[in-house]
Amino acid sequence: MSGPIVRLSDYAPCVFHIDRIEMTLELDLECTAVRTRMSVRRTGPADAVLELDGQELQLEGVTLQGRELEVGRYETTPEKLRIFNCPEVFELGIRNRIFPAANTALEGLYASGGLLCTQCEPEGFRRITYFLDRPDNPCLFTVCLVASAATFPRLLSNGHLVDSGTLADGRHFACWEDPFPKPSYLFAVVAGDLVCVEDTFTTVSGRPVTCRVWVEHHNRDRAGHALAS
Repeated sequence: MSGPIVRLSDYAPCVFHIDRIEMTLELDLECTAVRTRMSVRRTGPADAVLELDGQELQLEGVTLQGRELEVGRYETTPEKLRIFNCPEVFELGIRNRIFPAANTALEGLYASGGLLCTQCEPEGFRRITYFLDRPDNPCLFTVCLVASAATFPRLLSNGHLVDSGTLADGRHFACWEDPFPKPSYLFAVVAGDLVCVEDTFTTVSGRPVTCRVWVEHHNRDRAGHALAS
C-alpha cells in the first residue's frame, strides 16, 4: 500500500528552527522512556504555532523554559504536537514513552533479534520523540543512552563518545555528542550484545585513524570486508 503523494508545492519554510537537542533514552525492549531538551528559535511571525511531528508516542509532559505547560498551551493529534504562544527563543522539554517490541513498522526505535536499533530515514525519527522531522532542520545532537548492562552491553549512537559509566541498579550509560549539525533522518542508535572489529589507516596528511565495526558475534568473521572497503 503506497503512502500519500507529497509534492514540492506542498512544502513551505518552517517558522521555527531547532538548533540543538539533548536526548536521554532509558532503553528497554518493552517500554523506552525518552526525555529531550531542545533549543528552539522562532523564524516566523509572533503568532506562529510550533508544530512538531510525532507518531505512536505516549506523551507524558511538556516544559517551556523549565516550567510545565498547562494542557491549554498545547494540543496533540495522532501525528502532531502543537505548542502555542511561543517566545522568540526558548528551551523546550518533552517527556514521552515508546514501545520498541511492539513497533512492527520497523521505523524509529524497534527490536530486532535481541538488539534495539533505529531506522529514521526518511521520517522515522517522529516515532522516537516529537521533533521537526524534516530535512531542512539540521541540528546538533547530544544523546545519552541508559540500559541494562547485561541485556545491552554496547550502547552506540552518532558522533563521539564523551562519557560512560555504570549505575548502582545494574544499568550503565553512554553519552554521544555529534559535533556536526544533521537532519533527524540521520539519527542512529544501536544497543545490544555486539563485538568490535577494528583496523587503522593513515590519511594523506599522515594522521592515523582507527576504524571500528560493531557486529553481532556470529558475524564477526564477515566484518573484515566492511573495513577493507
